[in-house]
Amino acid sequence: MPSITIYTDGSSLGNPGAGGYGVVLLSGPHRKELSQGFRLTTNNRMELMAVCVGLEALKFEGSDVTIYSDSKYVVDAVTKGWVFGWEKKQFAQKKNPDLWRRFLKIYRRHHVRFVWVKGHAETVENNRCDTLAVAAANDKAHHAEDTGYREE
Repeated sequence: MPSITIYTDGSSLGNPGAGGYGVVLLSGPHRKELSQGFRLTTNNRMELMAVCVGLEALKFEGSDVTIYSDSKYVVDAVTKGWVFGWEKKQFAQKKNPDLWRRFLKIYRRHHVRFVWVKGHAETVENNRCDTLAVAAANDKAHHAEDTGYREE
């Protein structure tokens, strides 16, 4: 089974505000780009949603996946094991429990490795994800509702 590379980024115009995510999936000669904008959300939600959508787009369970993200929120939560502790405590007092549950469900179907990349730097595909995310956030005609977002 080929290895899969996923680049992700999320963006919000205000925090909270309109937002969007961008995803680039690469596998051998195949490339797929995904994006969506939302009327009201946060940057962290878009960063995490991008990862969820990227993993959910995979066709085969048990894939070897490397995810490149500029989100310390997402990368550290997984690589440092925080999210698993949050899960044991049923995400008490944690933000975005709906997306963390969604993430864990799909994460466990694959062999996933996270790599943090500096945002707005020399990583071409991460910059492409940022472009997709910002464009989706600005495309008000096609915004979806982030049904899991709750104002604090």
